[in-house]
Amino acid sequence: MDHRLADLLKLMQLERLEMNLFRGESRDIGAPQVFGGQVLGQALVAAYATIDAQPVHSLHAYFLRRGDFTAPIVYEVDCSRNGHSFTNRRVIAIQRGEQIFNMAASFQNPEDGFEHQIPMPVVVPPEELTDLNATTAEQRAKLPERLRRSFERESAFEFRQVQQFDLLNPQPAPSLQQVWFRAVDKLPDDDMLHRCLLAYVSDYHLLTSSMRPHGIAFTSNKVMVASIDHAMWFHRAARMDEWLLYSIDSPSASGARGFARASIFKRDGTLVASTAQEGLIRVVRPS
Repeated sequence: MDHRLADLLKLMQLERLEMNLFRGESRDIGAPQVFGGQVLGQALVAAYATIDAQPVHSLHAYFLRRGDFTAPIVYEVDCSRNGHSFTNRRVIAIQRGEQIFNMAASFQNPEDGFEHQIPMPVVVPPEELTDLNATTAEQRAKLPERLRRSFERESAFEFRQVQQFDLLNPQPAPSLQQVWFRAVDKLPDDDMLHRCLLAYVSDYHLLTSSMRPHGIAFTSNKVMVASIDHAMWFHRAARMDEWLLYSIDSPSASGARGFARASIFKRDGTLVASTAQEGLIRVVRPS
């Protein structure tokens, strides 16, 4: 297995401290704080460790404080309900005695019922697009130092953007963006793992959609960006080592917050998940 993906899988393995208490490591991805998707994915792993075979169907989370990637994160799971059809868990992430994150997740035994979905947008296939991680040394040199490191880090996922957006010279653009993504190597046949990794990667690209209409890139020193909350619904099973399309739009920005929502499709058009997120997009005023 590719070393980048192997390291991510190691990151998603938590140490059990007590029956409902777990500890996880963090990784420096070039940001000043722990990547929100990492905490989201690890919290879901912790919740899964306290249930039987029910797959997750939804989660709702709040990011309360910046996480420190130099210190471990402790995850405390509250077994709110063990039902015949539905099971509910609440997870609190703690660092240095303070909550940095909390999440409620619901799990359901598979059932038959009505089926419908929205159609997948018609977009350029991933083979015709360039990997977003493939920035040149010349391009990276023009980025602020605080962001350059994030582009120099090796990613466990490929991202191929349909609507191009110049990070160095951003111009106002529609708030819609679509991104193909997949893991860089083959993954085990474990539905729980694929759902936890989907939660991990779902934190990418959402807030940047709220900034596009204003001609601001996340690389800018003029804006402070941070996730506030994150919701996710898992409709159908998917593999993270196959191409998935993240179709995102931002209906609103107000009060220094941007709101984005998205649908995630398999390549054959099957809708596998939906997400929604509100985040801080605060303009930094000169002191």
